[in-house]
Amino acid sequence: MSMATTQVIRSEWTKIRSVASTVWTLSLTVVVTIAVGMLIAALSKSEFDTLPARDRLSFDPTYISFAGMSLGQLAMIVFGVLVVSNEYSTGMIRTSLAAVPQRGTFLFGKLAVAGLLALAVGMATGFATFYAGQAMLGDLRASIGDPGVLRAVIGGGLYMTLIAMFSMGVAVMLRSPMLSLGILMPFFFLISNILGNVSATKEVGRFLPDQAGSRIMQVVPPPDGDTPYGPWGGLGIMVLWVIASLLGGYVLLKRRDA
Repeated sequence: MSMATTQVIRSEWTKIRSVASTVWTLSLTVVVTIAVGMLIAALSKSEFDTLPARDRLSFDPTYISFAGMSLGQLAMIVFGVLVVSNEYSTGMIRTSLAAVPQRGTFLFGKLAVAGLLALAVGMATGFATFYAGQAMLGDLRASIGDPGVLRAVIGGGLYMTLIAMFSMGVAVMLRSPMLSLGILMPFFFLISNILGNVSATKEVGRFLPDQAGSRIMQVVPPPDGDTPYGPWGGLGIMVLWVIASLLGGYVLLKRRDA
């Protein structure tokens, strides 16, 4: 790694660390994911005996502990957007690009620091929410050594990281925090769910980044499991979305003025 790249990474780390909102957002990601996962796991345990036989057979204790992910990922989206668009909204971007004229190096530095931070938080959250959820499930719990469980837990951490990276790419393209959040929040929270649950659009919905990516966290396949990809295939589709988003961001960053 060149001296210039090392300096860029160091300055990006200082920027992220010094912005209170990014620290708060990552803390919120952890707390919300674990708390909701524990709540849903406790409710699932109390209702298990009343479930129909079909649902008891497809009961997935690991996936249930990730029930808070849908809310936790919103905080990850905010983190990804803020890391990028803070500089645009404050006008700092001009100073940053004057200091680092190579825009590819500038973007790489930002992505490397935020990506590693998201990965560390994602992995810690993945393991913490798994163990907290299993504690709530009592005798229904899964063990980390069971087939597919470790893959699902590590996958949960990777999923959160990819959500943050995808959001960063979108924020680089759109530059405005409000516009980025105004598109990403409804996309992940509403549109993806609607497309995934309406039979006419189900085929399209399952290739969206969150639906494809979340397959990695499932250990027991759903009863109507006719998904055309497995856990790693789903994560692969999500990675392609992230690459497309980051490439789009890079192309636009190179082409236009700060």
